Amino acid sequence: MTYRKRSPAAPTGFFAAEAAGLRWLAEPDVLPVVEVIEVAPTELTLQRLTPRPPSAEDARAFGAGLARLHSSGAPEFGFTPGEGRAWFGPLSDPFEVPPIAAGEFGEFWAHRLRHVTGLAAPELQRAQVPLAPFEEVIEAVAGGAFDGIAGSGAERPSRVHGDLWSGNLMWTPEGGTLIDPAAHGGHRLEDLAMLALFGAPYLEEIFAAYEAEHPMPAGWQGDLPAHYLFGLIAHVYLFGAGYAAGAHRAAQEVLRRAGD
Repeated sequence: MTYRKRSPAAPTGFFAAEAAGLRWLAEPDVLPVVEVIEVAPTELTLQRLTPRPPSAEDARAFGAGLARLHSSGAPEFGFTPGEGRAWFGPLSDPFEVPPIAAGEFGEFWAHRLRHVTGLAAPELQRAQVPLAPFEEVIEAVAGGAFDGIAGSGAERPSRVHGDLWSGNLMWTPEGGTLIDPAAHGGHRLEDLAMLALFGAPYLEEIFAAYEAEHPMPAGWQGDLPAHYLFGLIAHVYLFGAGYAAGAHRAAQEVLRRAGD
């Protein structure tokens, strides 16, 4: 059985990019990923998944698999599978993320933050949220403040889903299955941060199993706001000023962390 995603208004290359991302995430064979059946300019045909409620055991298996997926690596920060184009956001209204290839995470992440902050600036200003903290975050990130984890050595590029909020993690008889990626070469905390941002079932079990598979430095969760800030600012742009205060609080938290 199959499931078809269709959008006559999809940007050129959108579904091809999603298909390439799914295949790239499936390549290491360490986590279930929805199978691509066929891709066309305005639609994507996928394997139909059967949802079921998750268990703590499912969460632990997913956490360990996610660590292995990240550790399978990427050629560089900003690498995008397929034709090198990338989008973020819902099928109804995605926005393109300008490509960049970078040797260090800070250069890549500052580029993405700068772009999305520019998109969201009118909504931030409408909510009377100052842009200065976001600009200071971009400067801190570009300077390498979060290239490592909790002050440890710089991370190598990871193979990340790129939009791993709980709605893009589908629990099936095969386990936690990845859908709807914005896949790229990034920082392993990007996916963990998005899981934490809006909450995922059995999040602590996911984190514990991840750490058992890939040991993390003490205090690593304190870095998460620096990695989910992009998603929060994107929500301001996509869904309006109601997310502006939360994005502002996160930016201030990132600045405090960078100053520690």
